[in-house]
Amino acid sequence: MSKLRVVFRADASLTIGSGHIMRCLTLADALVARGAECTFICREHPGHLVEHIRAKGHGVRALANRKESSGENAHSNYAAWLGTSQEEDARACVQWIKGLNPHWVVVDHYAMNSEWHRIIRPYTKVLMAIDDLCDREYDVDLLLDQNLGRTESDYLGLVALDCNVLAGTRYALLRPEFAEWRRGYSGSPGRMVKKVLITMGGMDPYNATGASLKALSSLETPRDFRVTVVMGENAQWLEQVRGQAASLPWSVEVRTGVRNMAELMANHDLAIGAAGSTSWERCCMGLPTVMVVLADNQSYIAEGLAAAGAAVIARLDSTDEERHSIRSQVQTLLEHPETVEKIRHRAAGLVDGEGTDRVVHEMLRVLS
Repeated sequence: MSKLRVVFRADASLTIGSGHIMRCLTLADALVARGAECTFICREHPGHLVEHIRAKGHGVRALANRKESSGENAHSNYAAWLGTSQEEDARACVQWIKGLNPHWVVVDHYAMNSEWHRIIRPYTKVLMAIDDLCDREYDVDLLLDQNLGRTESDYLGLVALDCNVLAGTRYALLRPEFAEWRRGYSGSPGRMVKKVLITMGGMDPYNATGASLKALSSLETPRDFRVTVVMGENAQWLEQVRGQAASLPWSVEVRTGVRNMAELMANHDLAIGAAGSTSWERCCMGLPTVMVVLADNQSYIAEGLAAAGAAVIARLDSTDEERHSIRSQVQTLLEHPETVEKIRHRAAGLVDGEGTDRVVHEMLRVLS
């Protein structure tokens, strides 16, 4: 067979966040390592990651920006994320896809369903969707939902009977560094929480990072307590967070463009983080987490991890005195290192870091 050609259709924006692009990049990098050629089709919404994708060595075809919803319900009104109709988007994509002649088209977008898939299908050998919601019809050959507790049967009636469904954290898309670090890392059982990692995704539209720093500032912490903040280069609150960090009584390092997340996670005792795709990275590294739900689609992840004893949930709208506030949850973990250890052990048992290889294997098998 000639060189495998794969087209990805995914977007990033201040509303959508960066998670869809980042997990597609993980899969694209793994495919390229096996000799494939990957091209992304992205709409240039504010906060897009087109240049970042190019810097990773992948081709990009940019779709013109359309007005993306930014109102009160923008984070749950998925249809508005596209900025146009599914038909118009698909027809525009077809113009690129015909010239690329791909073996695979992979779509990772909550605004797209079988309507978009059916327009694209004649122009690719195989079609794949990456999803988290399980809430619409999909006309694809392979569907990936990497979320905890998700099963193939959840998609009955939403996909064709011959569609291959890869469900659960066994297929979590993680970069190779996580499996590598996991093999040589066993955690620090019983260690006090002295190093906290805050990671709220690439965009952090609600400034959950600032809220987390504020919560920590009111706690009694060890003398050698320190915090690392990871933010996206396009995060709208970045400069405010830097100013806030400089005013705190302990060391706070604010980092962007991080390329060693697995190492960072291995070197911290606790995370405060969004309940998005990074959840699986933290699990792989056995990093106990106070998890903050920043979007409706993150609730399923958060509730599943909390039920498994692999994280605790905090809510941004809670006051400091309430049990589910960031402050209260961190305070409890500071006082109970044995609870931190239980969370670490349960989280590490959920994700082994080999999911990307399994997905690539299935893609190659389906194509053959």
